[in-house]
Amino acid sequence: MINVLFVCLGNICRSPMAEAIFRHQLQQAGLADEISVDSGGIGGWHVGEPPHKGTRTILDREKISYDGIRVRQVKKSDWEEFDYIIAMDDQNINDLKQIHAGNEHVMVKKLMEFVDQPKERNVPDPYYTGDFEYTYELVSEGCSNLLSYIRSNHNI
Repeated sequence: MINVLFVCLGNICRSPMAEAIFRHQLQQAGLADEISVDSGGIGGWHVGEPPHKGTRTILDREKISYDGIRVRQVKKSDWEEFDYIIAMDDQNINDLKQIHAGNEHVMVKKLMEFVDQPKERNVPDPYYTGDFEYTYELVSEGCSNLLSYIRSNHNI
């Protein structure tokens, strides 16, 4: 099983959106039994809550399930459980380095690093921008490219 963790600041907007989109893409590709997905936040302000209303609204519109997704905080042991830790922005990467120095067997990258000529280097946080539509567009493209990368890298 290949394990993917999406990370953002509070695990309320971007990373649960990525988790839901990626899980949907896995189901469509018939890979849900080979790749697992989760999300977490740097901070623990919203632990136990569902995704932000803006995230839920756009996922509902796109008929993408977010059932069972609840905010959780990233923990050091995630480096033992996940093969890919995918952050939304540079600050998330810096924060992840503070939580754990790393493990050469875990790929820690930003989601937009999987997109050729991305519109943004970082996925803007709609908690602050209010633009959930743009975040959805970026995250969808990033997740699709990440899935292609994983399929190629693991021959699945």
